[in-house]
Amino acid sequence: MAGLQHVPVFSQSKIIAPSQTPRTAFIHRPFNLSFASSIPSLNLSSSSTHQLLRPGSALGARMVATAAASYAAALADIARSNNTLDATSADIEKVEKVFSDPKVLQFFCNPTVGLEKKRKVIDEIADSSSLQPHTANFLNILVDSKRIDLINEIVKDFETVYNKITDTELAVVSSVVKLESQHLAQIAKQVQKLTGAKNVRIKTVIDPSLVAGFTIRYGNSGSKLIDMSVKKQLEDIAAQLDLGDIQLAV
Repeated sequence: MAGLQHVPVFSQSKIIAPSQTPRTAFIHRPFNLSFASSIPSLNLSSSSTHQLLRPGSALGARMVATAAASYAAALADIARSNNTLDATSADIEKVEKVFSDPKVLQFFCNPTVGLEKKRKVIDEIADSSSLQPHTANFLNILVDSKRIDLINEIVKDFETVYNKITDTELAVVSSVVKLESQHLAQIAKQVQKLTGAKNVRIKTVIDPSLVAGFTIRYGNSGSKLIDMSVKKQLEDIAAQLDLGDIQLAV
């Protein structure tokens, strides 16, 4: 499986360093998250696992199709109300990395593992990753509600919500070897020109099958592709020569 690496966010052709979230001792809080008084409140307790966002909440009207989207939008609303949207996004990147290990997800989805043991592991993850208290509580809510199996979908949906709020275009750059930061900056500038987005966030993927060169996916759900790989050039040559089903050995 291709390795996924996060790189700094490029904004208006400038590199913005990732948010530095101060290390905070994790405090176990009741699993009841609410918004500021100016935003309709939302309880995500175990008894309301399937409750969707109210239409009046930020982005709620567009993000009620799935439970994962609802949880992601709720977390984004909380982060906005606390003015911690960037820090929460950084938290979610850490959570994504932790749960990219299948064994971690299997542990939390295992019904034979006690709830208290799962909460203890969440506390350890929060402490070691310096997660904000509301992010750690959010993970505990998913555990209590038996929806932790949605975490990978929630991560993706949160990224979508975050990008929409901050006018950020996500570009996935695949290459055979890790690209230098100056090359990624040039790619970010080009994507910014093509999309008109205020910010461009780059994710890198190592894909040996490309032989050489790179590809860039951006747009809604990666619908647009710029293919500068040798693999694509070889395929084009094969098509022009009408080699049919002959496979090129590389």
